[in-house]
Amino acid sequence: MRKKLLPGLIHRLPQNAMSRTMGKITASRFSRLAIRHYIRHYKIDPSIVEKPVNEYRTLKEFFTRRLKPGARPIAPGADVVVSPVDGTVSQMGDIREGTLIQAKGKLYGLAELLGDAPEMAERFYGGKFITIYLSPRDYHRIHMPVEGRLVRYTYVPGRLYPVNQLGIEHVDRLFARNERLVTYMETEQMGCVALVKVGALFVGSVKVVYNTATTNVKHGRQTSGPILGEPCLAKGDELGWFEFGSTVILLFESKELQWAPEVRPGASLLMGQRLATNPHEE
Repeated sequence: MRKKLLPGLIHRLPQNAMSRTMGKITASRFSRLAIRHYIRHYKIDPSIVEKPVNEYRTLKEFFTRRLKPGARPIAPGADVVVSPVDGTVSQMGDIREGTLIQAKGKLYGLAELLGDAPEMAERFYGGKFITIYLSPRDYHRIHMPVEGRLVRYTYVPGRLYPVNQLGIEHVDRLFARNERLVTYMETEQMGCVALVKVGALFVGSVKVVYNTATTNVKHGRQTSGPILGEPCLAKGDELGWFEFGSTVILLFESKELQWAPEVRPGASLLMGQRLATNPHEE
């Protein structure tokens, strides 16, 4: 009975309103009382957290915690792509005929995911993708997977279905229906790279360092444009953060990228860990 009810229920929930409410609750001063329970429940290691636990004023502050310097070493090499987040590999592979894999037997369109001009999607045809799921216990900051110039962004409003196994199995085109914020970067080694930050149920919002764009706002409208100044960030630099767990999808224009042997669906990743290399880079 539960298996039949839950898939139908997730379509009827007021997901966006529930997520905004959760954001307010976790930002309240009373929420700090839940921090130590949260740490115990999700088995979080406080020894690598940037500040002592008692210095976090709200649960949201702890969700978006930074780590101590050196807690996540960045794999060196101009030809090396690193994981932008802590998380678990959901799917990965080639972008074939403009489609990506959500789960076995479930596909979705690249152009629909990006919600942008067709020429942006076309750049990634024949390239590579990887989808990484962040659970509530994971570190929620998002970092640069490569060195590159930030050139363009797109915010696409949408639903906030859960992005856990329940959502992936029962919501068709999940990642192209949820709210998302896309950052495009140009690199010397592998052409264009897109980092898609996908919102989810109870994710209060997604924030980025390069402008004030944010997700999950009432009456949100799709916005897209150049990133002023086209800042160049180093591999491992902070790019943004989730206010709770969610999903990141990386898209690569390069057709030559080779995945690291340990990177496969179901594998756990740490931010800064090697994801792939460009074998043609000297």
